[in-house]
Amino acid sequence: MSRSDACVLYPFHLRNVLIQCAFDGLVEARWTDDIHGEWMRNLAANTPGLSTERLELTRDRMKTVLPEADVVNYRPLIEDLKLPDRDDRHVLAAAIAGKASVVVTWNLKDFPRRDLRPYGITSKSPDDFLANLHIAFPEALLSSARLARLNLRKTTPTIEGFINALQQNGLKKFATMLRQDINRLDR
Repeated sequence: MSRSDACVLYPFHLRNVLIQCAFDGLVEARWTDDIHGEWMRNLAANTPGLSTERLELTRDRMKTVLPEADVVNYRPLIEDLKLPDRDDRHVLAAAIAGKASVVVTWNLKDFPRRDLRPYGITSKSPDDFLANLHIAFPEALLSSARLARLNLRKTTPTIEGFINALQQNGLKKFATMLRQDINRLDR
């Protein structure tokens, strides 16, 4: 079971792959309205011309396809939690309340092992998380990656273009693994 920090829902291709993996039952996603608000605010602030309505539609679709991902009973836990960045405590609280075992985040320094260990939670970068999934469940992960590419109906990038986009999102290990299995991605 994994829990996503808002920063991993911000990049489009990464979000697409993670949501597809969760939809396919490969992982169990967990998020909150606060997490949705955070990635949506940041994406809107950094993407001129991206409408709030479009972001809300994306969030609503995510919540529709993965209704079990919503964690609602986490706020009472926030105050007692300790993290280097107090503003990230809501993420750990949601992970605890949602019974997650992993927080997937680019901000590993803000989720140190010593602060997560008492709750039975670890943190992993999205690249390590997806690379580990590929090692543990190669066929299922390749199927999810294939479907994530096909989700892009308006553009449907080539397989190489899709892998390049993932690499540009910081998924270097995962992209390398997909390149090694490129023939299996086109089935």
